[in-house]
Amino acid sequence: MRVAVIDLGTNTFHLLIATTDEKGNFSTLYRIREYVYIGEDGVKILGKKPLERAYDTLKKFKKSIDEYEVEKVTAFGTAALRTASNGQAFVDKVRTEIGIEIEMISGAREADLIYLGTSQAIPMSDKNILIMDIGGGSVEFIIANKNEKIWAESFPVGVSVLFNIFHKSEPISATETTDLITFLNTKFQSLYAALEQNPAHILVGASGTFDIISGIMGSSVKDYPNCESADLSGFPAFYDEVVYADLESRLQMEKIPTQRAKLIPVALILIDIMLKKARINKMLVSAYAMKEGIIWEMARK
Repeated sequence: MRVAVIDLGTNTFHLLIATTDEKGNFSTLYRIREYVYIGEDGVKILGKKPLERAYDTLKKFKKSIDEYEVEKVTAFGTAALRTASNGQAFVDKVRTEIGIEIEMISGAREADLIYLGTSQAIPMSDKNILIMDIGGGSVEFIIANKNEKIWAESFPVGVSVLFNIFHKSEPISATETTDLITFLNTKFQSLYAALEQNPAHILVGASGTFDIISGIMGSSVKDYPNCESADLSGFPAFYDEVVYADLESRLQMEKIPTQRAKLIPVALILIDIMLKKARINKMLVSAYAMKEGIIWEMARK
């Protein structure tokens, strides 16, 4: 079966077109990521220009879907669309004018799909792992091992949200950083309690900033085709280089994509908190996340 998955994230929209079999295996035919920044003006009410970018991007995606003669399409809206007061109006417009039906999914559902996707890419064992997916509107955490998904939760504190609240100076100031860390420590109390009961010292990162980390600190040899190890010894120096730089300097860093330069300091602060709180001693970066979880589900229905 030829299927398409559209992920309407707060910062990026993704389209994945693939062929699948009944066992959940898939082969990618086409993949594209567009930086839409639908939550650029905040996620309570989505701005006019971000919505225009979103609409134009989905028209482009629909053209590709038609060209590949896709049999089944699944589109899902995440944090920004489910939070914004005008999110449903946009969903209705897209359904009527473009012909794409967008499913608004909960944070819990998002976490489940991330677990399904990453578990297809990473080596699972008896040891607990902490899966972390950083989005623009939310951050998902899952504690799991090869036997079960132990705990999962979605927190509405994605990098766009954190940037808009805390990152007012360039570079981000010491006070802003301290306030951000205090805020997240308060928000993550349920996560910290879960980690106390179910320690997980292996961090599996999915999407966004973790792709940058794997490009800089990743191993030259992959043990698994869709999973890469990252050398954590290089993280402190990378953190200092990026977080203490202003936007103009970050835009000049070849290792950081231009579209990521604005938000990456708050993302690295978020990761640093988890490395310390969970006492992480190993990091894996998964090439699969929510989209691949959806593909797996679609193939098995």
